[in-house]
Formats: sequence, structure tokens, C-alpha cells
Amino acid sequence: MRNIHRTLLCILAAWAALTIGAARAEDLAPDVLVKTVTLEVVDLISKDKDIKAGSRAKLIELINAKVLPYFDFQSMTALAAGQSWNKANPDQKKRLTEEFKTLLVRTYASALSAYSTQRFEFRPLRAKPTDTDVTVNVRVLQSGAQPVAIDYSMEKTAAGWKVYDVMVGGVSLVANYRTEFTTIVRDSGVEGLIKSLHQKNQGLETAAAEHK
Repeated sequence: MRNIHRTLLCILAAWAALTIGAARAEDLAPDVLVKTVTLEVVDLISKDKDIKAGSRAKLIELINAKVLPYFDFQSMTALAAGQSWNKANPDQKKRLTEEFKTLLVRTYASALSAYSTQRFEFRPLRAKPTDTDVTVNVRVLQSGAQPVAIDYSMEKTAAGWKVYDVMVGGVSLVANYRTEFTTIVRDSGVEGLIKSLHQKNQGLETAAAEHK
């Protein structure tokens, strides 16, 4: 699981410093958007002294400012929660989404700088111009090892293309959490799931502070 998380970060981090304008980003095809942002941010990471020195605060700042607008965390949370999502009231859905978003950001931020030297292969998009739900295929090329497949599930919205799931090596990010979430809700309810995620986030924050 750790390898999956670290590889996903390589792609998730690629959205952390979008340098093209928001209006232009909305006009880009999904595969072009992924490729453009990936190459730009990898170059940025390789040149950023603070990131290379291990500035976790800057990583979190970059992700919050630049990654979040291109990921639909509510849809990701709903998919991860499965049927449990329907058991939550509006306030619980809001808090659950925020905790899940925080968990993903904090989980992957710590290893971001390790991927500035990765090489990527961007596969041609297999979709019709009228499609509003597509999969963008990327391969992470690793020296002496098989490429790792990263497949973005993306949906076209009024604000442009949004990622709502990521498949890493054939494993769905949201499905990976679904079993755990279902078990917690069954035993402790939706509030129990929110509490569990909050505790995980606190643990990650404490661990990060101890390693400064």
C-alpha cells in the first residue's frame, strides 16, 4: 500500500503548481491538461530549494492552492463512502469531505519532492469530443522496474475537467477506502467515521511536527 500511495503522490503532486491561467485550463482537453501540469510542476519541484530542503508547510500550501481546484473531493468522498454517503446528513457530508480531503493531502505531501526526477509516458486519449466522462492514462517510468499505470477518471463540469478517482496500478483510490469506511460506519455510524478520519489527520499532523 505504501508504494501505491507514493506513486499516486507523483501524479497528485503534478497538480500542485499550475502555472497556466485558470480560464485557459478550463479550455484544455483532459489529457492535455494532465500532461501540461505534470511537466510544469515536476520542473518546478526540481528547482524549488524549499521543497528540496523538506518544507512540508510549503508542500501543503501548494497542494491546497493548486491541486484542490482540479479534484472533485465531494465526489471522491461519496464514492469512497459508498452507501454510507446516503446515511449522512448535509452537515456530516461536509465534514466527512473535509476530513477525507485533509487526509489525502497530508498523506501524500510528505513524499512529494522524491518524484522530481520521474519520467512519464502520456497515452493518447481514447474518447470522443462529446464525451464528458473520460479516463486519462499516464505511465510512470521507473529505472529497472515495470512502469506503473496511473489512470485518471475525469468528468467535465461547468468549471472544467475534474478528477473524481485515480487508479494506481489497477487499484482505485476511492475503492481502496470503501471497505474501511463501510466497516467503520457499520460499527460506529457516520459520526464514527468522521471521528476516525479526524484522529488520523491529527496523528499525521503530530508525526510531521515531530520530524521537523
